[in-house]
Amino acid sequence: MKTLGQIVIILLVSFAGELLNYCLPLPIPASIYGIVILFCLLEFKVIPLRAVKETGDFLVSIMQLMFIPAAVGLLEAWDVIAPNWLPYILITLISTFVVMFFSGRVTQAVIRLGRVKEERHE
Repeated sequence: MKTLGQIVIILLVSFAGELLNYCLPLPIPASIYGIVILFCLLEFKVIPLRAVKETGDFLVSIMQLMFIPAAVGLLEAWDVIAPNWLPYILITLISTFVVMFFSGRVTQAVIRLGRVKEERHE
């Protein structure tokens, strides 16, 4: 029963993201709205972490499986992709490294900020 409640909470937040995507004329995917809503609810302690932790951990552990339908879709569209495969590969590689670089920099900045806050409180 606990897992069902956690799934319901995650689905309701996802639905709220879908509603925001429908109502707001911004080019932001509904899943991003949902993630931001869930983050805010957790950060402001509207929802305690234990209310979604087990199901969230499970979903993260099977995340790789969620990419299989997209990969199959790429294979089905190979006749469209084939003429331009090199630009697709280059864009994918470049964007992956750019995202990794900036994610690393942001993570380092957050860690440093946390250390500075800890030092001020000591």
